[in-house]
Amino acid sequence: MDKEAGKRLAAEEAANHIERDMTLGLGTGSTAAYFVDIVGKLVSEGWDLRGVPTSEATREHAERVGVEIIEPDEATVIDLAVDGADEADPSLNLIKGGGAALLREKIIAYAAKKFIVIADKSKRVAALGAFPLPVEISPYSWALTVAALRRTLADNGFAEANLELRARDGEAVKTDGGNLIIDCRLGRIENPAALEKALAAIPGVLESGLFCGMTRMAIFGGEDGITINGA
Repeated sequence: MDKEAGKRLAAEEAANHIERDMTLGLGTGSTAAYFVDIVGKLVSEGWDLRGVPTSEATREHAERVGVEIIEPDEATVIDLAVDGADEADPSLNLIKGGGAALLREKIIAYAAKKFIVIADKSKRVAALGAFPLPVEISPYSWALTVAALRRTLADNGFAEANLELRARDGEAVKTDGGNLIIDCRLGRIENPAALEKALAAIPGVLESGLFCGMTRMAIFGGEDGITINGA
């Protein structure tokens, strides 16, 4: 079974948690896209469902398949959010942000009553860190934020960290909010929760791609079918 089939299986399993009249947080990336397709199919069958997208790409996809998009207010309840992950460890700590939407993804995951992670089985890891950790930062005096980021990483045992401004075709990648992404090659992360807290304390850092304690369920698809961590 290829990775795409595994992603599709995970999305189909997550769809079993959808109920009529739900407001759904819609994740970003290739795995979450399979879930958006399923939501669109349910809407076409008469289900009353609304979506809050985590990126403009997801917004366009959801609208294309017929999902009503809403702008949340303070009274909005997101019943279920479903999104992918770049890595997930046995304690369901995550690295996310490969799609440059980590700030918006974390806002929606935090707000949701239930947050489910879906991925192909290759994203299950014994410990986080093989995937470079994305950190979303303000573009204002961004080099100063990177310098502070280096110091904080060194203080947390990552003195040899390799930091790179994410770029494409010679231009800095900008998030939908106009921010920058710094990809941090750290190696094994022994205490992701402590590192997440340390990074969040840096002025100029808007969010890190560490999602610790945010989900109680991760669904992985592979040649042996579905594996579910958590409940």
